[in-house]
Amino acid sequence: MATFHFDLVSPEKLAFSGEVDQVDIPGVEGDFGVLAGHAPVVAAIRPGILTITTAGKHEKIIVLGGLAEVSDKGLTVLADVATSLAELDRAQFAETIAEMEEGLKEHEGGELDHAIERLDHFKSIQQQLSSTAMH
Repeated sequence: MATFHFDLVSPEKLAFSGEVDQVDIPGVEGDFGVLAGHAPVVAAIRPGILTITTAGKHEKIIVLGGLAEVSDKGLTVLADVATSLAELDRAQFAETIAEMEEGLKEHEGGELDHAIERLDHFKSIQQQLSSTAMH
């Protein structure tokens, strides 16, 4: 299988850099996979789980929004936050969701819609973390 270069960058660090077979990205307009030779594209990403496939091994990383750019040089994801599953504090993640639910009472109108959408993304990540496919 042909490989391509992939960089995953967050404000804190370069989370990943290397040659990969495939990257599956949680896009705002729907999840999408990138393989070598993918057409150039820039896409917004939503909170979700990004999967990097290299030599048959899958590495899953939680991203909390950002941008993905595919070019002739490869794929670059600029993530607001990028946390590998090994680094994730699941109890803290659950507490964050509880705080988000409590905070819904403080929002109105469009703000409320955005807060609910973000909460739904976090709950989706939590559900994926709990599924047997993630272990």
